[in-house]
Amino acid sequence: MKREPSLVRPLMLALTGAIILFWLGAIGLSIVVMRHELDEVFDSALQETAERLLALVTDDMELRTKEDEGSITISESSGGREYLTYQVRLASGTILLRSKDAPSAPFDVPLNAGFHDAETRRIYTAVSADGLLYLQAADRFSNRREAVRESAVTMLIPLAVLVPVSVLAIWLVVGRALRPIDQLRESISQKDGGNLTPLESGRLPKELKPITHSVNLLLQRLRAALDAEREFTANSAHELRTPLAGALAQTQRLLDELPSGGWKQRARNIEGALLNLVHLAEKLLQLARADSGIGTQTARVDIRDLLSMIVRDHERGFEIKGRVRYIDEAEAPLLRAMDVDAFGIVMRNLIENALVHGDPSKPVMVLIDNDGVIRVLNESAVVESRDLDRLKTRFQRGKTGASGSGLGLPIADRIVRQMGGVLQLYSPAAGRATGFEARITLPE
Repeated sequence: MKREPSLVRPLMLALTGAIILFWLGAIGLSIVVMRHELDEVFDSALQETAERLLALVTDDMELRTKEDEGSITISESSGGREYLTYQVRLASGTILLRSKDAPSAPFDVPLNAGFHDAETRRIYTAVSADGLLYLQAADRFSNRREAVRESAVTMLIPLAVLVPVSVLAIWLVVGRALRPIDQLRESISQKDGGNLTPLESGRLPKELKPITHSVNLLLQRLRAALDAEREFTANSAHELRTPLAGALAQTQRLLDELPSGGWKQRARNIEGALLNLVHLAEKLLQLARADSGIGTQTARVDIRDLLSMIVRDHERGFEIKGRVRYIDEAEAPLLRAMDVDAFGIVMRNLIENALVHGDPSKPVMVLIDNDGVIRVLNESAVVESRDLDRLKTRFQRGKTGASGSGLGLPIADRIVRQMGGVLQLYSPAAGRATGFEARITLPE
């Protein structure tokens, strides 16, 4: 599944990467400076050691010469591992004395005072005052590299701790900085045709206030457009009701006067078309009321008594005695915040939908349980899941030959959502192999 683009993720990666690169660059520069300083320290120690050893060796050679001339021999020092090695040589190059780890062959550098670099060593040559003795002290390059390496590792260890700490700190800081954006996004996501109130910008950062201002202008224009649309729909539907009722009455009177035959059948077709127009006008009026937010009222009523009254009125109005069965399983009053007219529109649409599209030989069941869940069931063929998903869309209908406008379920769904509830559609119905079920769950 493709990951959606994120504003936080690249920002965190960029900041973390920048911090890591900064630290690595700082450590690299520190290593260069530290290597230079360590070279100076090692060179200074090497020079001081060579000069002090030369003084001691010179004194020792003078004592040996006075006591026993010609008894000068090559000797080796003893001890553990030596970081500094040395050789005492004559001007001819002969080695008089060397340390334990010093090579037996002379260092491959000239006998000149000062620093010299061999293949693996840095050597300092000190010359006695009389110019007869040369002391060459050597320091391996590996010792210097080891010191630099250990110092670099010591500086890199905190980086391993810094990276996760930096990620956590950046996540907290970025999350806090982007919190107003999330709040603004949440506020915008709550806007729909029934909620077009302006966004509040008092506590938002100044960078987001232009966005809030633009969104509020858009909401204002949208509200004006929707108001004009709702007004047109309501007025049109209302104005159509009177002429449609007159045309329907004249058609029905004409049906009574016409003899049987083709003309009477045509008059029946006209009557059917007029009835469909009357039904559509009624749905348009309900749609206009739903879009105006009729379901946002907060009066608390007992839905058990209200539902019983709606079912009885519906049966009388459509002359369908016995086709709708109301089952009340609740044991106590069920108070819910709603508008009575809005709830009546919802239930009439659901019951009418069940009667029109259900099996006419089977009853429509209207049930309410102790939790206040309302279920409207009818017997029918199973509706495919992809069709269920779009039945709440305006003017969308399933695979049926029955008449209808495709507005009943969308109107019911919109009003239920305004009440804070949920309208769920199932096919087959719960506990059955076939059928259709509309289930309403309202908040307490």
